[in-house]
Amino acid sequence: MEFIDREKELESLNRIRELSQQRSMMTFIVGRRRIGKTRLIRESVKGVKYLYFFVSRKEERLLCEEFIEIARNEMGLEIFGEISQFKDLFALLMSKAKKEHFTLVIDEFQEFMGVNPSVFSDMQNIWDSKKEEARMNLVLCGSIYSMMQRIFEDSKEPLFGRADERLTIGPFSVDVLKEIMSKYHPGHQALDLLSFYIFTGGVPKYVELFVDKNCLSHSAMLDEMLRPGSLFLDEGRNVLIEEFGKNYGIYFSILALVAAGKTTRSQIESVLQKDVGGYLDKLENEYHIIDKVRPVFSKPGSRNVNYFIKDNFLNFWFRFIYKYRGAVEIGNLAFIRQIVERDFNTYSGYFLEKYFREKLALNGEYAMIGSYWEKGNANEIDIVAVNPVEKKALIAEVKLQPQNISIPLLKEKAKALTKKLGGYRITYKGFSLEDL
Repeated sequence: MEFIDREKELESLNRIRELSQQRSMMTFIVGRRRIGKTRLIRESVKGVKYLYFFVSRKEERLLCEEFIEIARNEMGLEIFGEISQFKDLFALLMSKAKKEHFTLVIDEFQEFMGVNPSVFSDMQNIWDSKKEEARMNLVLCGSIYSMMQRIFEDSKEPLFGRADERLTIGPFSVDVLKEIMSKYHPGHQALDLLSFYIFTGGVPKYVELFVDKNCLSHSAMLDEMLRPGSLFLDEGRNVLIEEFGKNYGIYFSILALVAAGKTTRSQIESVLQKDVGGYLDKLENEYHIIDKVRPVFSKPGSRNVNYFIKDNFLNFWFRFIYKYRGAVEIGNLAFIRQIVERDFNTYSGYFLEKYFREKLALNGEYAMIGSYWEKGNANEIDIVAVNPVEKKALIAEVKLQPQNISIPLLKEKAKALTKKLGGYRITYKGFSLEDL
């Protein structure tokens, strides 16, 4: 699939590279695995002088041998004697940057933690002493979010405060997904687009896989996901297990419960029979995998909280693949397919709501977009969007089928909510699959 979207990210990287021609610039880029960080970086350095180093899990001496070979081939770097520590190679490259401007990309930068943790303090010392005279565009990229955050944003770490820019790479927007679907599957049904959104979550690798294999109908996507040897079967584990380390079991259990609809702390704790507050906090603030959601207009400290998995694909993986991993192990993927087809209408309802909330956020018309519910999940309202400047609000119900939308019932459920919107011009609306 051709490179698409990412105009803003490319613009940022190009701007940073231009600035680095005057003085060295350090940028760190984060994003989950498969989000397209490496492809974005390679696109940004087309036609310019650059080096690309990938930090794999091997001895530091072997990494240096690999990197030196790249530097010799790409830039004609002259190296005399043996270099077995990365700090010596980095110092040499910083010296070269005093003579000529170039970009140095270090991918999976957090892996130095396992290779040689002193690399970070060594780089800090070299950077601080040489950056003003050098003209290097240093781009440091990583996919283990918690480790990258610690390296650059923990005040106790040597590289804290050294980065000039931070880029967080997210999934494709719903508009981009619709554009891709229209281009590669012009006769698609609304269900195909919703399934594309649910199964990929806008993650470029998954999008590319479906496009390249021409699997863009609801049925064809499920065929690809639930076949022997499919990348998707172990994908959740592969994406997350390094983040969680040896405690992955409890985190996986929590995420499986959230994906199954146990979205409150009390519901999760009643099943696991243990305090999960600390785990939920880490999932939200350190790993950035779940969102803590309160009803619109609720107080910041309100205990009326639900938790949701941010990533659509991971939600699907925990709900259907991880939950039925026994069937995966014995190769009974047809059983999982039956479960997905049986539950899909109910399961997809939340994601249809999420789709329209994201769609509304893109038009820039509202300052706040969320959902509303009262104690005990009473009077649930799918979408509430508020524009306090123009004093207008949208209250919407989302159903798969338009005939199931009842505006009078929506108005009845919104009675308490409308009291919080005194003086606002309120529009009531229904969204369905037909509006995708």
